[in-house]
Parts: sequence; structure tokens; C-alpha cells
Amino acid sequence: MNVLAAALGSALGGVLRYLCGRLWPAAPGDWPRATIAVNLLGCFVIGACYVWMMERHAASEPWRIFWISGVLGGFTTWSAFALETNLIFSAGLTGRALLYAAATVFGCLLAAWAGRALATMI
Repeated sequence: MNVLAAALGSALGGVLRYLCGRLWPAAPGDWPRATIAVNLLGCFVIGACYVWMMERHAASEPWRIFWISGVLGGFTTWSAFALETNLIFSAGLTGRALLYAAATVFGCLLAAWAGRALATMI
């Protein structure tokens, strides 16, 4: 059941992200309006969903997986990153949260650069 919830939610989130990209297309070098919009919205929504589903209401595991891992995971990966960093900060682990944030941001930038470099060489 949990795998189905993740699959259906991911499909929905991916379609929503695709539609945002079609709604706000950006040419190479333009400001990526769709990407920043889905990342900011996804971060806001995952924070709200976490509080609502985990702290205020006892949402079932399949529903949590559908919305948080599925829909929002398919919509944007930044939402999960923002929530995890926030939770680490909330646990009083400031150094770990800063390290996680820096490793994620710089790691993703480095991975994107490496992928582009490799594809250029091939």
C-alpha cells in the first residue's frame, strides 16, 4: 500500500511540476520562474503538511507517504531538503544542519557541473 501511495503521489507531483514548467517556460539563461516557484511553494507546503499530518492530526502512513514523499517529492526535492534542515535545526543541531545544507547545495551544484562536463566530453 505504501509503495502504491508513493507511486501515485509521485506521478501527480511530477505532472504538476511539468505543467508549471509549461506555464512559465524559460529559455536557457533566463530566470527559471517555474523552478523557483515550485521549490518555494513545495517548501512551504511540505512544512505545513508535516505539522498538520505529524503533529496536529494522526494521518495514516499511506496518506503521509502520498503527500510528503509522493506529491511533494515528485513536485520538488527542495521541499524535503528544507524540511529536513529545519528539523535538524529544531533539534538544536545547528552545526549539523549547516553542514547538511552546505553539503546539499554545493553537492548538487557539483553534481550538475560534473554531469554537464561528462556529457560534454562524450
